[in-house]
Amino acid sequence: MSSATLASLYPQHIDTLLARSAEALQRGGFDHLLIPSGTLHYQAFDDRDYPYAVNPQFKAWLPLTRAPGSWLLISPGQRPKLLFLQPHDYWHVVPDAPSGYWVEHFDILTIRTADEALMHLPQDLASCAIVGEPHSALGDCTPNNPAAVVHYLEYHRAFKTAYEIEMMRQANRIGVRAHRAAERAFRAGASEFGIHLAYCQAAGQDANDLPYGNIVALNEHGAVLHYTDRDRVPPKPVRSFLIDAGASFGGYASDITRTYSAAEDEFAAMIRAVDAAQLELCDRVRAGTDYAHIHLQAHLLLAGVLREFGVLNVSPEDALASGVSSAFFPHGIGHGIGLQVHDVAGFAESDSGGRIAKPDGHPYLRLTRTLAPGMVVTIEPGIYFIDMLLDEVKAKGLGDAVDWSRVDAFKPFGGIRIEDDVVCTEDVPINLTREAFAA
Repeated sequence: MSSATLASLYPQHIDTLLARSAEALQRGGFDHLLIPSGTLHYQAFDDRDYPYAVNPQFKAWLPLTRAPGSWLLISPGQRPKLLFLQPHDYWHVVPDAPSGYWVEHFDILTIRTADEALMHLPQDLASCAIVGEPHSALGDCTPNNPAAVVHYLEYHRAFKTAYEIEMMRQANRIGVRAHRAAERAFRAGASEFGIHLAYCQAAGQDANDLPYGNIVALNEHGAVLHYTDRDRVPPKPVRSFLIDAGASFGGYASDITRTYSAAEDEFAAMIRAVDAAQLELCDRVRAGTDYAHIHLQAHLLLAGVLREFGVLNVSPEDALASGVSSAFFPHGIGHGIGLQVHDVAGFAESDSGGRIAKPDGHPYLRLTRTLAPGMVVTIEPGIYFIDMLLDEVKAKGLGDAVDWSRVDAFKPFGGIRIEDDVVCTEDVPINLTREAFAA
């Protein structure tokens, strides 16, 4: 992807954000939208700062992810203004002056101290919707995060512009490149920590750049959904490898998961079966589809895989109705993704607020909205062999639904998860992750 492509798509992106902001301000009764980029936070009783994280509302407008102390001023009918903090400093690297395809769309004023921004912000702060974290307060300019404004902006962030989809496409390309390096490291016998380093090297990103902490799990560790300990020595023998890791590009995230078996065995066959189910679920990312329905369909498909491999003694329908399927697939089918790896407003009933409830018995689903063109979601079905959840099946008197000898056979492999980032369109969905793997 060239900068010319982004330059051609960016004007429409800015026009969309300006229109959304004007409507949000009207609903809230404000004249201006102020968005701080965020500030550094210092650890308690120490002089060390936490890793800086840019305000998502800020990076929605421009691909600046390392500009703490900067501000955006959005006033309907005017060009957006960027107050860019470029301090005089010899202790730290000073941010480069803004450049690139986006700068011509902003009035940019460079400031040298954070307090200098106050001279260029509206004097009547009561007329401003200030959207950011409390730490971004500057004098009397304190984020008020008015509900009417935030609800509207976050709800519509689900509908990605063509520019945003290109940004996410590039994040997937980086992530896939790193996933390939991680698989090579796994095949070569590396430890979890070694695989993680190979991933970061291939992505060109470390913990401060990645959209979330890498999950790199060998053998039974694949049954810990958010496993991040990363042993320094590989187990003996190595049976399986689950990696859930993404990448960032210009403030946008990818979220990709793959699972591998060390041998061509029954677990490898189960991985292929889950992969086939995952592709079927990806194809259901269609306009007008209730995302929660995809989640329930995932339970049926995964229970079918478990029955095919002799783990379940009951039908997929009975496994779903009794809750047995949740012992093997305990998380949601996915979530919205974009500026944040778990994008906001997943339960929003409308752009005025309200909440769409999760299906009963499925507390970990992160998205309940009806899909529409422009939405980007993850599809991540999984099968795991988790002692705590399997013990609950027995405690509920549902043990006869499971062939425990088959559970014992698969438990040393931990689990399986396959995850792609998928764009809902007017027609066939676009699978950004499979597209990158095919390149």
